[in-house]
Amino acid sequence: MKRKICVITGTRAEYGLLRWVMAGIRDNTQLELQIIATGMHLSPEFGLTFKEIEKDGFKINRKVEMLLSSDTSTGLAKSMGLGMIGFGEALQQLHPDLVLVLGDRFEIFSAVSAAMVARIPVAHLHGGEATEGLIDESIRHSITKMSHLHFVAAEEYRKRVIQLGEQPDRVFKVGGLGIDNIKKLDLLGRAELENALGFKFGHRNLLVTFHPVTLENASSIHQMKELLAALEYEEDTSFIFTMPNADTDGRVLFEVIEDFVASHSNARAYTSLGQLRYLSCIQHVDGVVGNSSSGLTEAPSFKKGTINIGDRQRGRLKAESVIDCIPERLAITKALQELYSDKFKGKLMDVHNPYGDGGASERVVDMLAEISLEDILKKHFFDFVNT
Repeated sequence: MKRKICVITGTRAEYGLLRWVMAGIRDNTQLELQIIATGMHLSPEFGLTFKEIEKDGFKINRKVEMLLSSDTSTGLAKSMGLGMIGFGEALQQLHPDLVLVLGDRFEIFSAVSAAMVARIPVAHLHGGEATEGLIDESIRHSITKMSHLHFVAAEEYRKRVIQLGEQPDRVFKVGGLGIDNIKKLDLLGRAELENALGFKFGHRNLLVTFHPVTLENASSIHQMKELLAALEYEEDTSFIFTMPNADTDGRVLFEVIEDFVASHSNARAYTSLGQLRYLSCIQHVDGVVGNSSSGLTEAPSFKKGTINIGDRQRGRLKAESVIDCIPERLAITKALQELYSDKFKGKLMDVHNPYGDGGASERVVDMLAEISLEDILKKHFFDFVNT
């Protein structure tokens, strides 16, 4: 009998990382793929991105509606509650042998909580990472403690998961999943990308993604305005914005970006680029600006520089292609000058991506098919003190 693996996804970025794992599960003769779509995937405001999953040839077995039209802390708490109810029902109907999740989103926290009380084992991807400026930090480590198998991107993250008390023989270093997209997708050429975007590139081009910051002293809106103030003075530069996630204050950032784009013919904003257009953009722009994890995990593989603003990604492994700066316009302007400097550009070709060279998806699928699930629900705390 095939082992039923239920993959749960709530955002466009998360699905982009999961895609090749999902394809591998679907094509493996020992496994059966189940998919639950939730969160931003089901929201018109965020592009109804579940259609991208279906367009790639996957069948969505269940849809769990949980995202409210509110980005307040109260609204997100209510969404989490709705999610637990919906996931509880969906998992009871699908009855998977294993739930597979990625990352640190509140949607995934609800899903894993429902799986835990349903006594369904959980495999967690990209655990052990640190994002000290976000509530995601706590959510990620909480998911780790509710999970039974762990697939991490680097040795440092493997050690951190073990430090949280997980058994070493259930923690596997596989590399970063995002790199597989770069290896497997036939990325668009510049003219083809411009046609797909409906936007003409300029002399210089920047890809800008700025998500809400949930634990920093300065508000998300203040930091975004500082970023836009710095971009205002960049000459002969075109800006491609990707819209922020459905986090606290996310909708306020939408409005500020839309206002900037409306008054600048050299800027365009996209609710969802999809992995093909997004990665093609990284390939052709001069740099990535903002606070998205892709600037750290994927941009280095393109030998492109990243300006990483604020503390959202503080704690993650970083390549030498990443320029950190505080969320103030003068600091961002200085970072842009460094991005374009001959000295900085000269070292990009020697940059090594700390998240590996690809192949993570295949490693995950092979282990999902082979590893024993017998008595896996009975976890034993691995204590460094007594080893």
